[in-house]
Amino acid sequence: MTGPTAHPPTPEARPAPTAPAAPLAALARATGPGALLTDPADRARLATDRSGHRPDGLPLAVVRAGTVDDVVATLRWATAHRVPVVPRGAGTGLAGGATAGAGTVVLDLGGLDRVLAIRPEDGLAEVEPGVLTAELDRAARALGLRYAPDPASAESATIGGNIATNAGGLHCVKYGVTRDAVLGLDVVLADGSRLRTGRRTVKGVAGYDLTSLLTGSEGTLAVVVGATLRLHPLPPRTGTAAAYFASPEAAAAACAAVLDAGLRPSVLEFLDAATLAAIDRAGGAVAAGGQSFVLAQTDGFAAEAEIEAVAAVLRRTATRVEATAEPATAERLLATRRAALPAIERLGRVLIEDIAVPRSRLAEAARGLTALADRTGVPVFTFAHAGDGNIHPIVLAGGQDPAAVRETVDGIFRLALGLAGTITGEHGVGVLKRPWLEAELSAEGVALQRRLKAALDPLGILNPGKAV
Repeated sequence: MTGPTAHPPTPEARPAPTAPAAPLAALARATGPGALLTDPADRARLATDRSGHRPDGLPLAVVRAGTVDDVVATLRWATAHRVPVVPRGAGTGLAGGATAGAGTVVLDLGGLDRVLAIRPEDGLAEVEPGVLTAELDRAARALGLRYAPDPASAESATIGGNIATNAGGLHCVKYGVTRDAVLGLDVVLADGSRLRTGRRTVKGVAGYDLTSLLTGSEGTLAVVVGATLRLHPLPPRTGTAAAYFASPEAAAAACAAVLDAGLRPSVLEFLDAATLAAIDRAGGAVAAGGQSFVLAQTDGFAAEAEIEAVAAVLRRTATRVEATAEPATAERLLATRRAALPAIERLGRVLIEDIAVPRSRLAEAARGLTALADRTGVPVFTFAHAGDGNIHPIVLAGGQDPAAVRETVDGIFRLALGLAGTITGEHGVGVLKRPWLEAELSAEGVALQRRLKAALDPLGILNPGKAV
């Protein structure tokens, strides 16, 4: 399979053209006191995200929205003056979806950070987009509930950013991704008009499902200013199992075997030997001896029985299995998984990739990633949300030949598509994966998506050049 270069070189940042004084003065008057930032340091700081992509110059200005009225005023102004707007949460995105270049205005939603209500009787929460994911979960836990989507960046990522990319996490195998938790949205459209979508009921099929359409749209269709989210009861019990395997293929195959046995753990994660070695070097004291690692967790009233059933499947091919219902031991094992990315990042500059394949082909993907790294000579560290086939191959780009790095990244996407998978499971397309979109969706599919965008954003001012 052929395809475009996934991460084309990006130009060096250069000064943005001077903004017309009158339009920016009008924006300053329309928004709250101090909301408009024009200092170059602020513009540079809020023009990038965690992806490392550098846009072509600095944005004209930043609006730090303190109220929904600031969002409405900014989009009305942008429509009147034909100025592109880049919505932004915490900037933890990994595909360049929140990067803002010359001639744009950044709309920073981090100040809209209130948990408006938690309604235990209905199992839902109403929040603003700047609420941190982990903060919502802590607020829910105080009332015996939890917010299930838990991306690795939960302590720093916002709910609005999670909605923009349809973020996932460790618990997706049982509880679903962000889209499964979003019941309704409060959004501002490109022209500054407001719209509520969805519902506060468990069921509802009135009209097209605009809530699902907007979730995962990466700020290209509307700006989220509020969300109604599904919460789940805290499980009364949990069980945890850790298993070690002689090869990544064996570990991935064991994960598929757990699901084939009809078991549905709440967590099913896989880490290869290179990732475990990085954790060990960072002080994680894994001491896996070149083996790969599978972490499983069950929850609910039958958690102990379920984890024993999971462990029994893992024991068929594992070299060692540990199962526990003791919370401290479980937390230690979960900490191993959470330490993966920080440990790899200590080794140098990395490209954090994100593909997904059918769960039945996870072992093929693991084998293909190993072969790819051997062929290009570029180190690839692999860990995965194995329960839903979402794989994170982390490419060590620092100190490597750029051409070999590009070959490796392109090879990752070709591998995913060749296994009937996708180029992104939860990070989004942003700007970095956009060249590969047609290879997955077809020219006709991309054209249809662009017609949908034009219907909601006819001037093309919402996060242009991203997602589609």
